[in-house]
Amino acid sequence: MAKDSSPNEIRQRAFGAVLTNAIFRWESLVTLLLTFILFVAVPQPFPFWQNWFWLIGGALAEIALVASALTDQEAARAAVAREFESKFDLRQVRNPVSRQRLQSALEYRRGMLDLVKRHSGAMRVSLQQTVDDINDWIAQMYELAMHVDAFESNDLVERDRKMVPQQLDKTRIRLDREADPAVRRDLENQVKQLEQQLVNLEATANSVKRAEIQLESTLSSLGTIYAQMSLLGTKEVDSSRAQRLRLEIQDEVSSLQDTIEAMDEVQAQRLRLS
Repeated sequence: MAKDSSPNEIRQRAFGAVLTNAIFRWESLVTLLLTFILFVAVPQPFPFWQNWFWLIGGALAEIALVASALTDQEAARAAVAREFESKFDLRQVRNPVSRQRLQSALEYRRGMLDLVKRHSGAMRVSLQQTVDDINDWIAQMYELAMHVDAFESNDLVERDRKMVPQQLDKTRIRLDREADPAVRRDLENQVKQLEQQLVNLEATANSVKRAEIQLESTLSSLGTIYAQMSLLGTKEVDSSRAQRLRLEIQDEVSSLQDTIEAMDEVQAQRLRLS
């Protein structure tokens, strides 16, 4: 499962990636190689020249290259996007439907980033804030998909859903036929436990169905948000329409969190019963 990361942490890792790429890109390697060749092969091209001047010149050229890379806003945004998506390894999502929905969600996010690039000034800032909100949205979708996987891969739950009803029927038959009061009390307690276990098992199955529906509806909402973002004009940056867009995203994130918490509660109840 992807670890939760704040936008600042993602940007810090992205800065490190941009810095590393700037240092090791081919222009830097050419600069270092050329500096070394000049230092060794042409130590004094002019009477006043000192061979270590080449080292100073090479260092200044390298600093300029790195500085230009670090101030490239498009490169920085691309690095942030790569860092964000690197948190989500879709190969770990075993449910093919969940995996496809997450893939589509990331495609919507890339489309939103393209919308950001087409604008400048206040409009770009507004759209970028919206994408930052979408990041939380997709992170919750990924966590929900992993919860679905955890439930679907639990063989004990599937086995108990088949066996517990049979065991409950047999226990009820024994209870009807039993005359001894002490034995009846034990059987009555067993019936209550099995009934509660069956309720929890059904709640488990229903929570998975709810999660799958939630993922589907969330993806549809994400597509709607993308369409709304593409229609926002520069004069509408601070309008009620843009504000409603942000509120819709926050509501959707809250809804995803509620679904995840409900699944966790069902799991906790089942474990307590076990």
